[in-house]
Amino acid sequence: MKPTLLQVLYEPQIKLPIDFKYYWQLLNEMEKSKIHAQALFILKQNGRLKGTPAFFQQALHEKFQSILYQNILMKNQTERLLCEFERGGLDVIPLKGTSFSEKHFGHIGARPTSDIDLLIKAYDMEEATNIVKRMGYAQKEKQVPNHFHTAFSKELPGSEIPLTVELHWDLLKKDTTNLEISEFWKEAYPIDDSVYVKQLSDYHLFYMICLHGWRHNMNSLKYFIDIIQLILNLNIDYKRLIDDATRHKTKKRTIRTLSIVYEQLPILQSINEFTEKIPTLYNQRNSPIKKYADFIDYSFLSFDSPKHSIIEIYHMLSSKY
Repeated sequence: MKPTLLQVLYEPQIKLPIDFKYYWQLLNEMEKSKIHAQALFILKQNGRLKGTPAFFQQALHEKFQSILYQNILMKNQTERLLCEFERGGLDVIPLKGTSFSEKHFGHIGARPTSDIDLLIKAYDMEEATNIVKRMGYAQKEKQVPNHFHTAFSKELPGSEIPLTVELHWDLLKKDTTNLEISEFWKEAYPIDDSVYVKQLSDYHLFYMICLHGWRHNMNSLKYFIDIIQLILNLNIDYKRLIDDATRHKTKKRTIRTLSIVYEQLPILQSINEFTEKIPTLYNQRNSPIKKYADFIDYSFLSFDSPKHSIIEIYHMLSSKY
């Protein structure tokens, strides 16, 4: 049995196949999740890249170049926005983005960034909106009740895709969780010599990335790679995480997400043991019935409170009618 893409990236003791068809299949798999740049840098870091065919290496480098140019632009636009927040005296935390790529993948172009996500405080929403609009962004959508972010966009010269900025005042819907975003702010710390531009603590970054993966039902390898990189780079206190998730009513979501990740890459147990694992249906998603069961589990059964499950059902039904 040939190794999975995650095994190729993270288990250097596994021998690489020599079958060219296999590497074309890997490229197709990467294309689905747009993870060529991550794969390139992880293979480089693990000393595995030179063991792959030349056409495979060339394909990764070509994809990386286009991502690099995009990320340089994204970094410039992000820094301009953050300067305005600093000048305006508004607390702001960039979520993920190019700084995440540089710190946890080793290069600005090692992870694609498609938009700019900023965490602000809810009571600063009006002034934050004014800052973003002054920078040329127009609001794409009305604020949705009980939601936790809103989007703005602007056209860029030479780009067919508008640049989007999302202002977040929370990480999950407030009526389906007891998450205290103030705890994330309390441990955030200033970036460089700024006062108002901050970054999440390593612990809360990991927590946020896990919740982000859950929100997308781990439907892309990019969510796996983000979480795995943090497990490798950080010493996460899982007891604290589960204790906090229990208080926040996000325990099932957190355990489900990490169970899926550890299920796909069991070697992680030797790096940071996770004892709360539960069986998941991730490996059965190719079966229509199991895929539907997994969707039901994700959509309605991964809430800690029956009340939260009912609210989520209501949200889904009301959005369709």
